[in-house]
Amino acid sequence: MNEKMRINGPRLWDSLMELAQIGATPKGGVCRLTLTDLDKQGRDLVCRWAREAGMTVTVDQIGNVFMRRAGRNNHLPPIVTGSHIDTQPTGGKFDGNYGVLAGLEVVRTLNDHGVETEAPIEVAFWTNEEGSRFVPVMMGSGVFAKAFTLEHAYAATDTEGKTVRDELARIGYIGDQVPGEHPIGAYFETHIEQGPVLEDHGKTIGVVTGVLGIRWYDCVVTGMEAHAGPTPMALRKDALQVATQLMQEVVACAHRHPPHGRGTVGMVQVHPNSRNVIPGRVKFSIDLRNATDALCEAMDADIRAVAARLSSSTGLAIEITPVSSYPAQPFHPDCVSAVREAAQQLGHSHMDAVSGAGHDAVYMARLAPAGMIFIPCKDGISHNEIEDAQPEHISAGADVLLQVMLRAARVAKPAARAAAAAP
Repeated sequence: MNEKMRINGPRLWDSLMELAQIGATPKGGVCRLTLTDLDKQGRDLVCRWAREAGMTVTVDQIGNVFMRRAGRNNHLPPIVTGSHIDTQPTGGKFDGNYGVLAGLEVVRTLNDHGVETEAPIEVAFWTNEEGSRFVPVMMGSGVFAKAFTLEHAYAATDTEGKTVRDELARIGYIGDQVPGEHPIGAYFETHIEQGPVLEDHGKTIGVVTGVLGIRWYDCVVTGMEAHAGPTPMALRKDALQVATQLMQEVVACAHRHPPHGRGTVGMVQVHPNSRNVIPGRVKFSIDLRNATDALCEAMDADIRAVAARLSSSTGLAIEITPVSSYPAQPFHPDCVSAVREAAQQLGHSHMDAVSGAGHDAVYMARLAPAGMIFIPCKDGISHNEIEDAQPEHISAGADVLLQVMLRAARVAKPAARAAAAAP
């Protein structure tokens, strides 16, 4: 690695601030929903910057954009970095955008220093990562990785009934390339942490070892409605009281499976939801997460056993129904080590971290060796207009990205994508 080479921090910051003006909100955030006119403006700007940096631009049929800097051997699969530029309705300046523009800054820095890599380098931005206008989330990378079909994605509609296909065509971003028929030698994604761990530990770089697996459930506790006054406490079948016990156990379950266990109840519906009626039915969500599929299954068994005991002791029916499941995704050991070594050699404080949120890197890790670089965000806040990150952290993460991209592009060997897939 060329440890003396550094990205141009002010240039990267200025690019982030300029992109943030497209869809800027009064509170200092960004609302640039996927496949809107504002998204087109953002896409056009980033593609213009790429062409000005000497890159060629390819668009696939789901609107994923690949911006390529040629290498000495263009038969090698490219070393790819990127993220997304669509935002939440009340999004911030950095979520996704940082990963794309950090990649562009890597290319600009290589141009500044006249560095030619052996393998090509590409910067990608993926369509509809946020999923705030169309579902599923991580749509572009999911289609690319064959997690779901192009036809399924095309048919998705927004609240006004507009389809992904029609909106892609309207803004001019349906390309010719079949999604997935684009080789990737390795993939790195730089991102704000979107949580408070790095800031809490006073670390600049998060070496992301993987993304947590997720299990979502709906839980229904059934008792019996009755008048709140005449019904003695001992004779009640209060669904809410039993449900709240189980809700507490969701949190306790996460504590029983450290260090990466997560347990959340985010939605609650109480029937009949009347001030003077004992609740007869409560439906609530359960969100369980952990670092491996085995740990997720252990948490599943744990919470089901607790529910069974509660049902037996109270006489109330408890039904837990799976809603969706996302496997845990470890990142490739070589990519994780490369990030850790780059942070260390550049003198940045760092720690291993896991991502509790999904990223496009999750799908890329199914296709090629992949890794992620986290930097802190203020108070751990993201998906919020007040999302913020320090310029020195923005630069540090991009410097780490520069080093790992340079190392991977220099040592890349020809390989079929399937053979390069992470174990």
